[in-house]
Amino acid sequence: MALAGEIALTGASSRARRILIIVENLPVPFDRRVWNEATTLVQAGYEVSVICPVGSGALARHEIIDGIHIYRHPLFEARTMYFYFVEYSVSLFWEFLLAFRVYFERGFDVIHACNPPDLIFLVGGFFKLFFGKKFVFDHHDINPELFEAKFGKTNFLYRIIVALERWTFAIADISIATNNSYRSIATGRGRMKPDRVFVVRSGPNLERLRIVPPDPSLKKGRAYYVGYVGVLGGQEGLRYLLEAARYIIHDLKRSDVEFCIAGGGPELERLKALAVALDVADYVTFTGRISDEQLLKILNTADVCVNPDECNDMNDKSTMNKIMEYMTLAKPIVQFDLTEGRFTAQEASLYARLNDPIDFADKILELLADEERRKRLGEFGRKRVLEHLAWPHEAPKLLEAYATLFQEDSQVVKSSA
Repeated sequence: MALAGEIALTGASSRARRILIIVENLPVPFDRRVWNEATTLVQAGYEVSVICPVGSGALARHEIIDGIHIYRHPLFEARTMYFYFVEYSVSLFWEFLLAFRVYFERGFDVIHACNPPDLIFLVGGFFKLFFGKKFVFDHHDINPELFEAKFGKTNFLYRIIVALERWTFAIADISIATNNSYRSIATGRGRMKPDRVFVVRSGPNLERLRIVPPDPSLKKGRAYYVGYVGVLGGQEGLRYLLEAARYIIHDLKRSDVEFCIAGGGPELERLKALAVALDVADYVTFTGRISDEQLLKILNTADVCVNPDECNDMNDKSTMNKIMEYMTLAKPIVQFDLTEGRFTAQEASLYARLNDPIDFADKILELLADEERRKRLGEFGRKRVLEHLAWPHEAPKLLEAYATLFQEDSQVVKSSA
């Protein structure tokens, strides 16, 4: 960490290195990974600016939080495949415009691009080509697999998505992967040199995720509470959770389980309609986007937390933040048996057969029936987070990546001195 801090302050004018982070799919500071990265870099001596969309609770077009300058732009949310072109075009326009504003107001040495989409390389490539800036690709989502999960892979647009990913890797000076599956994609499909790819997992922030007393009123008089917190998108598999709830409530005649689906996203209204169609709406609470305080109440009250991500290449290779949040709060988990999900949770979770809502329901009931087992799984998960997965274990890896990025410049400065 000392090395990264030293490099952060190295340059022709002995000023701090300046980083511009661009993220499109979530506003900052609500994108927890981006916020952890930004605050870590500031603490190491870097100056950080962020470009992101506006969102609920983050409407100011420019504000400064913890020394980080945040520039926000309007967001057009697409709901069909062809409207994504409009969404990305609008966002790209604002990202270029705000990048120039940051360049003239504060300056930057690096553009740190967080996908999706894989179009931000156009901004990074422009400033790299004409202004000599460095480009870092922070690989949050594997977009070809995400596109395939939503629309299939035979469409012509799928081939464009693959090409955009290839160009992003080609322009990047270094790439940051969220797990080893993503690292393999960077060195394989992305053809990056292994020493230019750094694994920095999205470790949970222990200061934010605190164990607090449960709120029994959330159970609405029922004995058990099953919680989900996350984005409500098509690939999150929440229909499996609702089908599992239908099986528990109607087939097994259980009226003692309350479900909570917390979070916002493009599928919120469709999921509410599906809950009505399955006749489980009286047992399922949809909260929409919530504050951290509400999130902590829900998760600390839950007897079991769930991650119903369906089995596809995208979810199998991706590390889901919600799993680590559950583990941080010592909550037992039920999820489908996916590669990175199992690597993360290990013995903190039960694993249902792939895309099988009945087995998913059975696993939930298996845990609800055994309080001691729930406690054991929860304790294992929290210990794993504290000892291996929390953000303090990942922050030095981020700083190592930036130390490598600036190492050549640092050596030039030292030799000339």
